Amino acid sequence: MLVVWDSTVNIYSCAVEGQEGLHSPVVCFQVKVTPKQYSEYKTLTCITNCTLTGNPTYIWYKNGQHLDDSTSPQYKYSVYSNYVDSYSCAVKGHEDLHSPAVCVQGQICYRVTYTKRRICVLKGSTVDISCTYVGYYSTTSTFWFRSDKSTPEDLTRDPGYTGRVEYTGTYKGPFTLRITDLREEDSAEYRFTFKTYNFEWGHKTYNFEWGHSFPGTTLTVTGLQVKVTPAAEGQKTLTCSTTCTLTDNPTYIWYRNGQNVQDTSSPMYSISSEDEDSYYCAVKGSEGLSSPAVCEFSAAK
Repeated sequence: MLVVWDSTVNIYSCAVEGQEGLHSPVVCFQVKVTPKQYSEYKTLTCITNCTLTGNPTYIWYKNGQHLDDSTSPQYKYSVYSNYVDSYSCAVKGHEDLHSPAVCVQGQICYRVTYTKRRICVLKGSTVDISCTYVGYYSTTSTFWFRSDKSTPEDLTRDPGYTGRVEYTGTYKGPFTLRITDLREEDSAEYRFTFKTYNFEWGHKTYNFEWGHSFPGTTLTVTGLQVKVTPAAEGQKTLTCSTTCTLTDNPTYIWYRNGQNVQDTSSPMYSISSEDEDSYYCAVKGSEGLSSPAVCEFSAAK
């Protein structure tokens, strides 16, 4: 059994090797907490809706921080039952498929939930990356950062994003990172973190910060390009190509000699092999971010 990524619908599913086209419905990871009733200590198990083979390595996160790796889906220690901590699990190599963070006790523990795990958008456009978060105590700071930085840096202070970044939203959100005038170098994984006021627990004072290793939202920025391939006799296929599958099922617009000739949900457009016109494509709502034009001339010419 394999975990398969289907870029056409942006989901993971289970499939038998060699039969990936016959994949299952979406794979979901979930942390099972037992017993359900109050107990001083709890057992955590990383469960899925299909059996994974190949001896996967399970990764555990506590309050957004990487905690442990194990070949067993059950976390090796019993965890203390409190209303503050949350736990999440994933499988190594598929960390962006992690389970939602769940509370050990109650429903008001620290946790962050990302609206989307992957986003693909056009260069030059604007993107909103959002999450919801819950803090057991009042928060003192919130910010987004790139996971590829050695030290988490608030994007509003990053010189590479000057004048292009804005935060909107409030506690329990959604809390949104907006990036404008997107560039290919903006392609990265973006994560959210928050801090709370100092609080006392068991005669000790703590200053909580949501961990920096919890996987966030991966953004890919792409341009449009028209690719030409032979089709049936006397035909060619034009494809409005991107380096990733655009988010939110866009409508593609085709232009011939500067005139709109077709709006379609498919990125492909057929023309005659004898065609001598120029073509380019765009996405509805972002018509100003079109591909370069390509000229098709008859082979006989």
